[in-house]
Amino acid sequence: MWEFETEILDHQNTNLWGGHLVVSDLVANEIKEQKFRRLICTLNGKQSFHCAMLSMGNGLYFINVNKEIQKKLKIGFGAKVQVVLTEDTSKYGMPLPDEMEELLNQDSELNTIFHALSPGKQRSLLYRIGKPKNSDTRVKKAILTARYLILTNGNFDYVELNTYIKEHNNTL
Repeated sequence: MWEFETEILDHQNTNLWGGHLVVSDLVANEIKEQKFRRLICTLNGKQSFHCAMLSMGNGLYFINVNKEIQKKLKIGFGAKVQVVLTEDTSKYGMPLPDEMEELLNQDSELNTIFHALSPGKQRSLLYRIGKPKNSDTRVKKAILTARYLILTNGNFDYVELNTYIKEHNNTL
């Protein structure tokens, strides 16, 4: 576990969105030495989220803090935050929505296709499925994503997936 204080910064003049926090050199080096790829970040002892420590390309490392998290904590750019980082030991690097877990358990073809995807694509799909607050919406997203994955045998792009979900959303 690593604890430090830093501030939320803007990704100025980059193609990145939201905010980020810089990870101190000491902490970044320890995390890299231990080869942790995924982390749990807790801000101000209140809000935890799954994340990765990313390189800025200039020897510095950062963690993205999206607008939703900033809004929940009522903080913005320049705000000081207490950070606690721990290793993320979850299977996917983020929570597995119950709706998708059920589909994976029921459909062996879907399970095989999903687990053949890269860990990053798995996380991205799980994030999209788990994001809606409404369970009915999560169920629809999980079913339509599953259908699309089977239809394309796991060879997909995100724009096509979004179009498929929009076009078939009323069929459930």
